[in-house]
Amino acid sequence: MNTICLVLDGLHTGFLGPYGNTWIHTPAFNLLASHAFTFDCALIDSPQIDRLYDSYWHIKHALAPAPDGPSFPTRIRQADLTPVLMSDEPCVLAHPLAADFEKHVRIASPDGPRPIAEELEETHFASCFAQLIDWLDQAPEQFFLWCHLGGLRMVWDAPAEYRTAYAAPDDPEPFLGVEPPRCQLPTDYDPDDLFGIVQAYAGQVALVDTCLGGLLGMLDETPLGENTALAVLGARGFPLGEHRQVGLDKLLLYGELVHVPAMICLPDGRGAAARSPELVQPADLSATLLDSVGASCAGVKGGASLLPLLRGDADATRPCVLLAGSDNDTSRALRTPAWYFRQGELPELFVKPDDRWEANNVASRCVEVVEQFEAVLPRVTQSAESGCAPQSPQIPDILVSGLE
Repeated sequence: MNTICLVLDGLHTGFLGPYGNTWIHTPAFNLLASHAFTFDCALIDSPQIDRLYDSYWHIKHALAPAPDGPSFPTRIRQADLTPVLMSDEPCVLAHPLAADFEKHVRIASPDGPRPIAEELEETHFASCFAQLIDWLDQAPEQFFLWCHLGGLRMVWDAPAEYRTAYAAPDDPEPFLGVEPPRCQLPTDYDPDDLFGIVQAYAGQVALVDTCLGGLLGMLDETPLGENTALAVLGARGFPLGEHRQVGLDKLLLYGELVHVPAMICLPDGRGAAARSPELVQPADLSATLLDSVGASCAGVKGGASLLPLLRGDADATRPCVLLAGSDNDTSRALRTPAWYFRQGELPELFVKPDDRWEANNVASRCVEVVEQFEAVLPRVTQSAESGCAPQSPQIPDILVSGLE
């Protein structure tokens, strides 16, 4: 079986139909979800891109040391598949483990000032997907293609009609910049200014959806699709003012950045149109992709294959997930099925899954829960840093099940 793993950086989960969006038309993502298994609670363990790829390709938590075993692309090669890396993101192509891929396909990054495209075909994403489809037309017989596209955080060049598609006549003008905005909103910011940015971002998501539709059409119309799995994953989200942050600069550990889409479509139809609320992290998704192509997961401790979930015969694999900041940031967050705890000068606590984007801090009203999190966080961190299995350590029931 061949596999395409498409990783999209800067894709906000809340803007996709399969994750509850109702105002942006995303037919391609909806179609994919109808054939794929959707993970509702996939969270990256670090929003720093090199750490994230340590997780994916070492199959470990971002805080764990590099294991002695083979890397993800090496395991793919050992399964008699050709591992290929395609990207427009220089730091992904330059990652130390990128050398373990047999082939690299470099997509030109947006370079210098550029205007808003007049036609869809002139956009950066259209160019990326065209190169992806061209490569698939000439792909080796047995391959595993890892394609990382950073365009949503690199350039917003969707044509004007995409930016205005969801605006009412009396709405403010959409953001007209091509470079994605990065700013901290003041406490008294004008909601109209933010609304224009959100409208422009929605246009970019619609553009990505159109391009994804072209890929799905190609797989549906050619024999390649009969034996090719497609995984669509997020690298990071894109904050759009939820915590007065726009863009990625501060990498604050909130859901708009760390909660990412994850859908896996297998050619035999396993898991089609099903979904799971279980907590998963990048190492789990890597282990799942290895398992799906028959590659060895021997020695992997930081992640667990989720294929049993796709078959409907597995229990939860993680009681919690740990999220870490960048190299020079000691901030941590802990997500359980019932809570999201964010460490800081003043700890924050949010009820899950009800408070989807961490809008209502209940730390002052749930002091006992905060104290439990503060006590368990060092043990969870130590467990992750030691490379233990995702089921460890044990944490109190109140943190998993919530208040009665």
